[in-house]
Amino acid sequence: MADRELPAREVPLKLEFGDAHELMMPVCRGPLPGVPAAGRRILRTMSESIVVVGSPTALGGHFDGMERTPGELRAVGTLDRLRALPGLAGRRLIDAGDAPAERGWAPDPDRRAKNRALICAYLPRLATHVQAALMGAGPGTQLLVLGGDCTSHAGALAGLRAARPARRLGLAWFDAHGDFNTPDTTPSGNVWGMPFAMIVGRGDPDLLAAAAAPTIEESDAALLGGQVLDEQESRMLAASRVAHFGAGMLGTDAGIAALGAWARAVAGRVDASYIAFDMDALDASGDWAVAMPEPGGLALATAIEAVRTIAAAGPIAGIGATAILLGRGGDSARTADAAALLVEAALGR
Repeated sequence: MADRELPAREVPLKLEFGDAHELMMPVCRGPLPGVPAAGRRILRTMSESIVVVGSPTALGGHFDGMERTPGELRAVGTLDRLRALPGLAGRRLIDAGDAPAERGWAPDPDRRAKNRALICAYLPRLATHVQAALMGAGPGTQLLVLGGDCTSHAGALAGLRAARPARRLGLAWFDAHGDFNTPDTTPSGNVWGMPFAMIVGRGDPDLLAAAAAPTIEESDAALLGGQVLDEQESRMLAASRVAHFGAGMLGTDAGIAALGAWARAVAGRVDASYIAFDMDALDASGDWAVAMPEPGGLALATAIEAVRTIAAAGPIAGIGATAILLGRGGDSARTADAAALLVEAALGR
């Protein structure tokens, strides 16, 4: 089963990375070539502020741990790592704390949607927390979500939309898994295998209502690095209007060029984009501290280049880093460093 989503395991370290900043593409923040000014909204209205929200939830699946990750990431100095990066120099990081959660995880044998009621109660609380943090920080503030499992992105997008209801958003979903199941197609009942589908309006009415979905149009969304897909999930993705960029393809010049073309096309019709980065999209040989490591994924340098390519096309409303699981295998410090570099790629200047 592709969304079997096993607990993290220790993986031998096989890749070494040099200075990631040398691998990043130049970023163009000016008007997009070929896009008429009359057909565009203002590209950059971002302030100097980045608001940080923790999403302490592992309710979407069958094991605990990720509900503690936001606090653990702060404890290992992730915010200090971000402040030290040159691309974020001068930016003001506002830590808005964690969204209130009644329970971070609970066992549930439901084969359709584990912890359905708890998730339906939590996602609106996360959305409200995100909305309040953004509105309190001022216009143009960008969002950084520290997960938690990847259902966090559904609540984050609901909060982004609530803060600016008229804004149309694009979505770049980085994940080794498709997360495009519904309660009718899931082989496990893990709701963390469903949030991408929920965001674009697929799934049961109560889950969609909890995420204020749909918050994204399928034609404005892409799956990047997805490789471990259930058969029915794969068929639904293929029949949808969601773009799909595999890990192997993104490792080539042609793949990055294709991603750039997609990102520019979407940027021409949306106000800003959100980057959902499930850290299991990175190849397991990097010894990442993640919940469901998978071989054959993105090299960190490729992931940074892909995020930079999307950010070069148009404004970024925010980024969320999810599926980090510290203390159960993998290199925690290296994983925090990688997450910081990806945030810099998305929100840096």
